[in-house]
Amino acid sequence: MAEASICTTQFTILFLVCSSLAISPSNAKETDHFAETMDMKLLGLKEEKLSRFKLYWHEVVTGPSPSSIQIVPPPHNTSRTGFGFVRMIDNPLTIGPALSSKMVGKAKGFYAQASQEEIGLLMAMNFAFTEGKYNGSTMTVLGRNTVFSKVREMPVIGGSGVFRFASANSGKNSQV
Repeated sequence: MAEASICTTQFTILFLVCSSLAISPSNAKETDHFAETMDMKLLGLKEEKLSRFKLYWHEVVTGPSPSSIQIVPPPHNTSRTGFGFVRMIDNPLTIGPALSSKMVGKAKGFYAQASQEEIGLLMAMNFAFTEGKYNGSTMTVLGRNTVFSKVREMPVIGGSGVFRFASANSGKNSQV
């Protein structure tokens, strides 16, 4: 995790859990008295690990059991991009490109067409894992997905289980 991400996460946790405690800015400059660097061990955090995943995200929009359904149609406007539509997803994540390959979890959440000029989605989803040491853990992704870009980068903003305090590592490993 980048140091800024750690501070943000720790601030949120400390604020919610220990809101009655004050952080002493005795040696902080006047302009940065609202934050300080903390030792990860204070929160029981171990040294960070870097994980790389190669998953296939399948979206089934037709047939008897779709994994993605439109919940808000695009309003009647002149946008050629479908600006305004929203879909809810419960899409399989597999280890191979075929939908029949082993499923290791699901992408659960929604996306919305958030651009009038290009196919650009706002996506909010949890990758909910169901296999191996990741079973029961989630990774939360929130960000912009420019669908026709060859390489896309989406922020990992958190997680649960083995992905607690997860974040994208400077974008190097969050490309889809």
